[in-house]
This record gives sequence, C-alpha cells and structure tokens, in this order.
Amino acid sequence: MSNLYISVNRTVRLIFLFLTMNSRPKSGQAAPPTESKKANFALPPKERSLWPTTTCLVLGLQRVCLAVLLLCLLRAPGFSRDKDRLNILLCFAGDWGRYASAYASIESHPSPNQVVKTPHIDRIARNGVLFRNAFVNAPSCAPSRSALLSGRYFFKTGRGAILQGARWDDRIPSFPLLLLDAGYHIGETWKVWSPGTPNDAPFGAGQYAYEKAGGAFNNFSENVTRMVGEGTPLGAAKEKLLAEVRGNFEAFLARRKSAQPFLYWFGPTLVHRVWAKGSGRALWGIEPESLKGKLPRFLPDVPEVRQDFADYLGEIQAWDAGVGVLLKKLEEIGELERTLIVASGDHGAPGFPGGKCNLYDFGVGVTLAVWWPGQKGGRVVDDFVNLMDLAPTFLEVGGVKPPEGMNGRSLVKVLQSKRSGLVDPTRTWVVTGRERHVGAAREGNLPYPHRALRTADFLYIRNFQPDRWPMGAPYAVTATSAPPAEGLDLVSETLAYFPDMGASPTKAWLVAHRHDPQWKWHYDYAFGKRPFEELYDLHQDPDQVNNVAADPAYQAKKAKLAEQLMKILTEAGDPRVTGDGQTFERSPFTDIGAGPGRPSKRKID
Repeated sequence: MSNLYISVNRTVRLIFLFLTMNSRPKSGQAAPPTESKKANFALPPKERSLWPTTTCLVLGLQRVCLAVLLLCLLRAPGFSRDKDRLNILLCFAGDWGRYASAYASIESHPSPNQVVKTPHIDRIARNGVLFRNAFVNAPSCAPSRSALLSGRYFFKTGRGAILQGARWDDRIPSFPLLLLDAGYHIGETWKVWSPGTPNDAPFGAGQYAYEKAGGAFNNFSENVTRMVGEGTPLGAAKEKLLAEVRGNFEAFLARRKSAQPFLYWFGPTLVHRVWAKGSGRALWGIEPESLKGKLPRFLPDVPEVRQDFADYLGEIQAWDAGVGVLLKKLEEIGELERTLIVASGDHGAPGFPGGKCNLYDFGVGVTLAVWWPGQKGGRVVDDFVNLMDLAPTFLEVGGVKPPEGMNGRSLVKVLQSKRSGLVDPTRTWVVTGRERHVGAAREGNLPYPHRALRTADFLYIRNFQPDRWPMGAPYAVTATSAPPAEGLDLVSETLAYFPDMGASPTKAWLVAHRHDPQWKWHYDYAFGKRPFEELYDLHQDPDQVNNVAADPAYQAKKAKLAEQLMKILTEAGDPRVTGDGQTFERSPFTDIGAGPGRPSKRKID
C-alpha cells in the first residue's frame, strides 16, 4: 500500500510541475517573486492577481488527481480494505475422501454416498459449488498438506515431500503466513501440517493454535463409546465433544480485532484411524448391510469390510457435525455472509485397498465444497482441481499477490462464474504422485516413487520402481504364515506388514484370506507389485481395476498420456525426472525420523 501511494504521489507531482511551468509568465515577462524578492516585484496589478488564482487551481487539481487515483487504487483488483475482504474458513479433515451425501444425487452408480448423511457439508455445496473432480497432489498426510499450504507440487517442497522425516523449508512461502502479513487474524485447531519438524510450521508452528477447550473430538468414536459405556446418554456424550469445537472457535474469534478479516483452519483427525469397532451403527445408526452392493469393486463385499466402512462413514458424520457447529457460530455473530467456506480432506480412506498412499481415485479423490457468499449456489462443476490451487485462491481473496514458485492456479474465476459443468476449458487434468510414506516400509528406507495423470477419460500411472512393494514389504506375512488375525487391526500393528497401509480390520481380513481363490485378487490388488505403467479406461472401468496398459488397442493413447505426464513433470522441475532422478533415493530423504507432534492417538501412518 505504501509503495503504491508513493508512486501515485510522484505521478501527481509531475503533473503539478508540468502545469505550474505552463502557468509561469512568458519570455520577457517579469517572474513572480520568491519570498526574498517580494519588495522588488513589479508585475502589473491585473496579472499579479491572476497568479495566486492559477496556483490555487493547480494545487486543487493536484489534490483532486490524488484523490481520484487513490480511489481507483482502492477499487483495483488485488487491493481491499479490511471490511471488504472475506473471512476464510477452511474445514480440512484427515483421510476424508470423496464421501458426502451431496454426491449421491450426481452419481449414476451404487455408492456409499447413498448411505452417509452429511447435512452441513451438503449445505455448503447447496449454497456454493460442489466439485466432481477435486484431487490432492499426494495421498499421504504431510506431502498433501505441503502442496496445499505452499501452492506447489509436493515434489517442490523439499523434505515436505515425504511423511516420516518431513522438515519444513521456511524459505517456502505459505498462504496462512502471507495472509497474516496482509492483516488477517489467523488461527488453527488441531492438525495443519504433521508429522514433521517443526510441527505445523507453515501456520506458525503452533503460535496461532486454539486448542485449550480440548481435543477429545479427535478420538470421537472412542470417547463417545467410552462415555456411553459409563452411563452418559448418547446425545450428551456427542454434545460434550462438539462443545470443544465450539470453545476453540470462540477463543479464536475473541482474539480478533473489530472488522478484521480472519483465516481459521479447522483440522480434526477423527476420520483418521483408529475408530471404535461397530461405532458406525452404535453412534450413527449406519447399518453395515446397507452398504451391500454399494462398495467399490476392489473392496471385498463381506460383513467385516462393510462394518469397517460403516465405521469410516460414522467418523465422517461426526466430522460433519463439527462443521455444523462452526456454521452455526458464524450465523450467530453475523459473519456467515462474509465468510468464504471451504470443506475438503487431505486424501482418501485409510486402511483400505486402493485408498491412502495410492494414486487411484479412491486414494487421491476428495470432497471439495466451496460456499462464496453472494455468488450463485447449487452449482456442480466438472473442472479438475488440484488442492494446491487453494493457496493462490485464498491469496487472491485476501488481496495478496501470489509469490513466485506457486504451481497452483486460483479458482476465483471458477467460483465467481454462474455456470455448472466445465467452466474453465483448460482445467481438464491433474497430476498426482508419492514418494515416501512410512520410512521403514522398505529396506533402506526407500520410497515407492510413482506419478499419475488423471483426465476425464483415463488414468495413467508411472511406477518408477516396479520391483518394490507399493504398500511396503510383507515382513511378517509369508506364503505359509502371518501374525494372528485377532491382533492385526490394532494401530500398533501397522508396521508388522505392508506398513504403507494403515492397520485395520479390512487389512487383517485380506491377509487372513490371501489364499482363498475368491478373494486372492483383492489381496494382490491391495499389496502386490505393480507394472511400470498402468492405464485405466474410466468409461469402461470407473473403479480402476482393469489395467489396459498392455492392450494393443490402447498403445497410442498410453504413449500420448505418458508424453504429457513427463512433459508436465519436467517443466515443473520434478527431481524424480530431472537431474539424475535420484534425489529422493538418498539422504536426507531416506533418513529415518519423524518430527515431534502434538500428543494424539495418531501414529506415523
């Protein structure tokens, strides 16, 4: 602001000098006096009387020009006064894939979205925009969040590109701190960026945390189940945890200056495992049998898996209830109509085949609902969005110029459009990828490097090291033996086998049935080694289980997609395809070590 004011003032001074020069006496005429020569001034009375008038007119014109230019400046794109800038509420859940009841009405096939109930997420979508094709950049917590916070591809965030052993590079600008510098009141509750060092570094490393009201909401099903077992009515137990959400948000709002725009990050981890077994039915009335015939093909449609997925949906409904608390508070204080509200998650479902740590839609596809007050609501948009696009979007909303190095593209024009379907004809693809998740998943702490190009018609995946296990080494699981099934769904058992898939009842069931002919392909799909290239025809195979990369009929298409992917990665400077391609194969990316985090049930997965 100060630099722009100086530039405007200099321009006006130049105008002033030009006008005063042209208002001076002509050649041969006596000049007007300076203070030291007033006594000798002998200009005729008539002309002398015109000089002050001319000077006043010029000075007046200077002030008018300055006022007009400053008014234009205030109205210019990229600059807003505090009272005109929107608040930003980002509701960001761990492990929340594309599951919300708002999607049920736009899907043409049986789906869990026909079972889950998310009235508050649906309200955001109903009053704003629901995106069909929103994807994270990486299906692993820290890298996904590194991309979102920086607006860069995950592979451009240094050690932020890995999970265990992640370290934030403070030379990389992050949108929360840029908004802070621009006058926003910022705050966060629970998880922003972790595990990593320093914890939540891109949001001030805990300086702006509001968590004193409690954190039991993060273990929602476990705590409610415990309280109910101790005699607390179900409704009262839920309300006790939702009161934490309310209390933390109110503490944040209480620190805000009058009319100051704010950014609040609501980041609970309840959708992340572990969950109380059977809690989907017990706490939310979700009958596992209601999912029969609605699970994707790669999940065994058996009672154990249906119950596990019902519990996942139950945590999503608890998450939705927390979002509802925030919406209600915004209404109470009269801020709902001046707050941009965004709801999304950091990747797909944990502990299920094809989910977290995979580049299939089940792993990288997420919910994205955005409510911009005053803009047309009820739109369903087909534009492809990478969540790193949110960083430049928030900066534009806050009147901040995005810094150099951002790969994301602002969604402001898409959000302000009145159209549904494809709004921006250039948004027809996204690139996703992963390097290392759990450090000890493979010998030598090596990553599983893969990248993918997703378009409306195809998913192309490049697995750079097909000799490695995608979900980590089998370790305790061999052809003839495995740990006892009754212990395999405990969180402490994640590292016992295939460490890049979190421990779960579904994972345990797959291992127990790995030799059953009916289910063996599910086991191989989940844990088996994968070829150098994968290609899925999404019109024929929406669940992405039939790899046609070797099919002669698809060779031309595969070659075109491969070329496009490599071109994008090369131009973006992906270390996996530039230089010697070995950056992620050596120290510090292969070092073991998890950054300190806040006490939580959440382990390293």
